[in-house]
Amino acid sequence: MVEQRPVHNSEVYLISQPPFPAIPPPSPPSPITPAEDDLCSPITRLSLDEPAIAICDERLLALDSRLSTAVHVIHTQTTALQCVTALYSTDRTARDGFSRAVDAITRRQGDKGRHGKLVVIGVGKSGHIAKKLVATFNSLAIQAVFLHPTEALHGDLGQIGPNDTLLLITFSGKTPELLTLLPHLDKALPLILLTSHTRPDTCELIRHRPDTILLPAPIHEPETKSFGVSAPTTSTTVAITVGDALAIVASQELHPSVASVFAKNHPGGAIGAALRRPHEDTVRHLAVPLDDIPYIDLAPTTTTTGADVLRAGYASPSGWVRLKRSGGGVVSPSRIRGLNSADLVRCVHELGWVVTSKSDFISIAANTTVRSAAEWIRGVLRVREGAGEQAEGVGEIGCGEHSVIAVMDNGECIGLLEIGTLLESASPEGARFGS
Repeated sequence: MVEQRPVHNSEVYLISQPPFPAIPPPSPPSPITPAEDDLCSPITRLSLDEPAIAICDERLLALDSRLSTAVHVIHTQTTALQCVTALYSTDRTARDGFSRAVDAITRRQGDKGRHGKLVVIGVGKSGHIAKKLVATFNSLAIQAVFLHPTEALHGDLGQIGPNDTLLLITFSGKTPELLTLLPHLDKALPLILLTSHTRPDTCELIRHRPDTILLPAPIHEPETKSFGVSAPTTSTTVAITVGDALAIVASQELHPSVASVFAKNHPGGAIGAALRRPHEDTVRHLAVPLDDIPYIDLAPTTTTTGADVLRAGYASPSGWVRLKRSGGGVVSPSRIRGLNSADLVRCVHELGWVVTSKSDFISIAANTTVRSAAEWIRGVLRVREGAGEQAEGVGEIGCGEHSVIAVMDNGECIGLLEIGTLLESASPEGARFGS
């Protein structure tokens, strides 16, 4: 006998409601029947001769190959510099040669009676390295000149003086032009050789001149092996690096401040602008532009307190505050710092020393150098301290550390400056106001 079980279906019955007629679900839309002319339209033939994806892949592969080669060159030269770093950190011959080279340069450059210079000699790519190193040495206040070996044999040997030091650059150590020149160089002059050789007995040039100071600049593998071509690349990078190290160390031993002599010898360009001392600039560059000084509203019936000024000063990007309705007065950073706890609850009108009115500004032309402006201010101070006379251009308030300078351009104030800031900038070593 078959067991009877309830039958499950998806019908839903509503009690006490008449049954709904069964409605079949909507059928999917029929495709649009093409016109008779379109029935025989050929399907676009797929072309496999020049696929777009293949072209894209070829370009990506070419770009990847290009960048891989560039990375390989950079990595190879980085590896070479790491090897040279290890060499001068551990190898006795390299360390001794570098020390002797520094001594040879500083001994003759530092002796004021001798007035010797460094003569750097090279040909080809080594000649270009020599010219670059000459520029570096000169910028670091080590007098240096470049000498082409062929030109030297035709009269330029006269550039070499009796107190000079010679620096020859040759990767191979057997450059024919240098070997030809060598017998004509004074054997009494110190001779430094910047070369790929790490031992004197492997270098042909040193065999002809055994007292030569060896300055190794080797590479870890030939450039033909690295790049498939013997073009000087890694070797020139290493030679320049070792030469730069020699220039920096020698300059540090010759001059108490390398930065100061470099700044003196390099006044032009972006580097000169970055190194220029503040007192060599104009007050225009030292002043705070008016656009960087925000306003606070100080109405006649105001209850603005010292705390409000303090808050506005700390919110100001320049530390200065301008007052809208107080005769164009300003509050300078030093006066804001001078507020004590009792001043914070007092009204600004009661703090007469805090606000500097426009009539008390000291006007200075924007193109005046910081040095000249500081000298003029110091002259005003001397007059006031000595005779108590009123100096021209200085108002009733007098001239003090917190006095405000209005920097003027074509009759308009373009910025403000405190006298204390001006004097400190003009004499950074002379320190504070009145010293």
